[in-house]
Amino acid sequence: MKRLGAILLWSAVAAAFIGPGTVTTAASAGASHGAALMWAVLFSALATFVLQEAAARLTIATGRDLGEVLRERFADGWQRALTLMLAGGAVVVGSVAYEAGNILGGVAGAALGIDWPEPALTALLGAMAATLLAAGSPARIARLLAGLVAMMGAGFLVTAFVLAPPLAGIAAGLAIPSIPQGAGLGVIALIGTTVVPYNLFLGSSLARGKDLAETRFGLAVAVGMGGLITLAIMIVGSALDGAFSFERLEALLTARLGAWAGAGLALGLFAAGLSSAVTAPLAAALTVRGLLADADDPRWSASGPRFRGVWGGVLGLGVAFGMAGIRPVPAIVLAQALNGLLLPVVAVFLMLAMRDRSRLGKAASGALGTGAMVAVTGIAVMLGAVSLAKVFGML
Repeated sequence: MKRLGAILLWSAVAAAFIGPGTVTTAASAGASHGAALMWAVLFSALATFVLQEAAARLTIATGRDLGEVLRERFADGWQRALTLMLAGGAVVVGSVAYEAGNILGGVAGAALGIDWPEPALTALLGAMAATLLAAGSPARIARLLAGLVAMMGAGFLVTAFVLAPPLAGIAAGLAIPSIPQGAGLGVIALIGTTVVPYNLFLGSSLARGKDLAETRFGLAVAVGMGGLITLAIMIVGSALDGAFSFERLEALLTARLGAWAGAGLALGLFAAGLSSAVTAPLAAALTVRGLLADADDPRWSASGPRFRGVWGGVLGLGVAFGMAGIRPVPAIVLAQALNGLLLPVVAVFLMLAMRDRSRLGKAASGALGTGAMVAVTGIAVMLGAVSLAKVFGML
């Protein structure tokens, strides 16, 4: 039962990255490049486990979440300012970008099944997210929505199986890294939509008081399933006729599985958008609170104006992007790419915190753990640099 509980707990992390952004990014990559970018999903899943495990281990060992540890670890004037500017700024900016994708994707999904004007759907989604956040305990509702997202993921897994893609092509896509012409932004987006920087702070908060062995097991299963669903979405996207669009995706699922699949996609995307629209502002508020104060500081209580001000700002900007009439698919891919570029900033701070033996004792990262985080961070930086060079025609 403990292991089942760990899986359910850490499924929140997987549900946070299996949102409209992942559906859009992975399906677009599949439609444009087939299985060629599957290696990026595999790397992203491994990187997610390495970094989330480190963030959880830090909290289990110290009783403090990642934001609090960074505040205490870099307490000097200039170090504190740099931490707030870089780590805090990266998470908040990434959360805003991700929130815009959540709103746009959730509305695009709802529009498949509800004939309402997009501004009305945007206002509805934003109001529902604000209501859940204002309640002070959105976790229970988020788990219900995560169940709907899981059903959507199961639909993609079934469809990928029905499509029966060539196993040799999948094996090559997983094992041979390549960045085809025009795929630079897609690679960064696939990393950013899976290894979500704000999830490190959210996961760290979830780990408070938990057992490390059970946490590792729950993380491995949850992240593994999230990566598998992302690969299934990419396979389904590769079967699309032409460029990716939500309408083409709905038509494909309906043709392969029946009319219920189209309705399920609409409901699943809306649920994914709503659950992620709750998660991103909440994670931003937790990050800012951890960097500025202790979790039990009454000035930063979940019902207080400071905490609500942070999540309200992130949510409000996301709704504003949704109201702006921006085309959802390119905006969502760009938002995930921005998170991919910001990831190394947060990863470096986490790596430095995990080397502090005076605070973590035996839980501090040794040579193997540090090597894994250095490899993940280094590869993310290298992929970001190469992909950007390809985007701007420098390679």
